[in-house]
Amino acid sequence: MTNLLDFDLPGMTAFLVEQGEKPFRAKQLLRWIHRFGESDFENMSDIAKATREKLARHCEITPPTLVAEQQSEDGTRKWALNVGTAGAIETVFIPEDDRGTLCVSSQVGCALECTFCSTGRQGFNRNLSVAEIIGQLWWANRSLGHDPKGERIISNVVMMGMGEPLANYDNVVTAMRLMLDDHAYGLSRRRVTLSTSGIVPAMDRLREDCPVALAVSLHAPNDTLRDEIVPINQKYPLRELMAACLRYLEKAPRDFVTFEYVMLDGVNDTDRHVQELLALVRDVPCKFNLIPFNPFPNSGYRRSRSEQIRRFRDTLIAAGYVVTVRKTRGDDIDAACGQLAGQVHDKTRRQIKWQKLSEESR
Repeated sequence: MTNLLDFDLPGMTAFLVEQGEKPFRAKQLLRWIHRFGESDFENMSDIAKATREKLARHCEITPPTLVAEQQSEDGTRKWALNVGTAGAIETVFIPEDDRGTLCVSSQVGCALECTFCSTGRQGFNRNLSVAEIIGQLWWANRSLGHDPKGERIISNVVMMGMGEPLANYDNVVTAMRLMLDDHAYGLSRRRVTLSTSGIVPAMDRLREDCPVALAVSLHAPNDTLRDEIVPINQKYPLRELMAACLRYLEKAPRDFVTFEYVMLDGVNDTDRHVQELLALVRDVPCKFNLIPFNPFPNSGYRRSRSEQIRRFRDTLIAAGYVVTVRKTRGDDIDAACGQLAGQVHDKTRRQIKWQKLSEESR
């Protein structure tokens, strides 16, 4: 059976033409599947009965299935979704006064190994398919429904869940094109954000293929420290990363990069670090999102003190930058930034390595 959640508009059109159908059926199907959240071909009333019967024989509309659901005291909701023998992924909905944001995963586990991230400690199994990525949005829309005005509750999507999105480039881009397509979810490109640890060649491709809002997981102002806590920096050091950020903005010079910076006590939060950070980004139009570290067992890190986060923030603001300090949402259900873990059948043996290191440090 062909899962139609795997297709964006060009893919759906090509598939239907191969089946002997007219190209315009693709837009109809996208509207039924994504705009209306329909999974039963019989209910697609403006599609010919013979076509519906053919689709029902050969196709399916199957998102990941629910394993567990948790709701935080602050309204944050976390779903664990089954992705077969690879395990389960986690998807988080964060309600705010002016928006509803869905945090979407792109991999089962993560191929990278950022030391402060619980997902990275879980190891890696595989990339998610298009259906498994866009299926998180499809499923969450069906679960949350609409507000009293009839609007969808999810207004923003961030590719910031489990995994490094640019390490699953083709599937992530196809899924994001569905998010932007007026026949599907119709989100503006500024309401879809991709967060990357800095895979430079893929950033350049994304600029050409699907230039959504860009967030960069920076977390350190110099190569020595970033090599340690964000190991991909050893391959794409900060000078190359900053140049890639500038190239990304060439397509939309009024845009900016959001630099995400997790605040680790005594590691990257001192006055010296903030001055290095200002020197690093001086040529890049940007804003900052400071993220208080969210603890997890045996992490080896502590959250920066509140007064130090304020001091760091105020220094950046005094230099003329827009700075937000991310509210810690959903930490009572392990749904906060850096806490997503899912259930990963790890192919990397990374979990065993970290367990041994933890035992040796006791």
